[in-house]
Amino acid sequence: MTATKKPWPAQLGLALALVLLMAALAAARPNFLTLGNLVNVLRQISINGILAVGVTYVLLTGGVDLSLGSLVAFTGVIAARFAHPGEWVVLAPVCLGILAGAACGAVNGWIVTRGRVAPFIVTLGMMTAARGLALLASGGRPVSNLSAAFTRIGGGDLAGVPIPILIFFGVALLSHLFLRNLRAGRHLYAVGGNENAARASGVKVGRVKMMAYTLCGALAGLAGVVLAARITTGQPNAGVGYELDAIAAVVIGGTSLNGGVGGVGGTVLGALLIGVLNNGLDLLNVSSYYQQVVKGVIIVGAVWLDRSQHRDR
Repeated sequence: MTATKKPWPAQLGLALALVLLMAALAAARPNFLTLGNLVNVLRQISINGILAVGVTYVLLTGGVDLSLGSLVAFTGVIAARFAHPGEWVVLAPVCLGILAGAACGAVNGWIVTRGRVAPFIVTLGMMTAARGLALLASGGRPVSNLSAAFTRIGGGDLAGVPIPILIFFGVALLSHLFLRNLRAGRHLYAVGGNENAARASGVKVGRVKMMAYTLCGALAGLAGVVLAARITTGQPNAGVGYELDAIAAVVIGGTSLNGGVGGVGGTVLGALLIGVLNNGLDLLNVSSYYQQVVKGVIIVGAVWLDRSQHRDR
């Protein structure tokens, strides 16, 4: 009787690729492994990481969300409008930004579930609408003059660790526990794995999808708040292309575009890989044009690998 060969763990392979990439960059540029540069890498990926964790919920159900970048701009503007010195306590703009994102996500989820419109079309429409709302709310100009307490969210430290990094890893940890330990999290996997079987077993498929899109929107709102605090303005043109980086991180991290497979651990590794790659290419003085080509090749390769694995099953 021959022993079956165990499959190579996807996250272990991704972690190994990340280590090899960091070793190669350290050999090419010794300043890559300095503490200052590594903290800078983590600070840079924090916003994309928060977005990637949010879109993980949606991809697990077999959906997609293309509106993330526009939601970052819209929620950042909303938060900035209420973050002027002496007007509101800092919690108010943060909550309003998150709630604005959650509301947009809920609209996406409602149209997908009740209107039975393809997620690609719904979120593409929201991408355009949210960008327009950001321009309307800001009058087409950056919203500036933000309070020091608010901008500290994006530029301050806590016990020597930048606050955006703490927010990112806090969101990732809570989401991991939610998906793995709570019934609602397991229902996301069930819906993505086999929607008809999940419905037959009593899972409220519509509610699960609504939850996924609402959580995704809320985390996009949080990312918008962090970005506005970091750049000290609410920019209506911010976040262009952010949805592609976020989806790329999730897919590279092993979450299937078919739904039902993946998790936050892989998403974090995927975000780290993209962040390290971007930072390394900057240190190597590679043109931004070539960086886009490299990122595109990686995204296509990750999707190709995902499809190949599903064909082999």
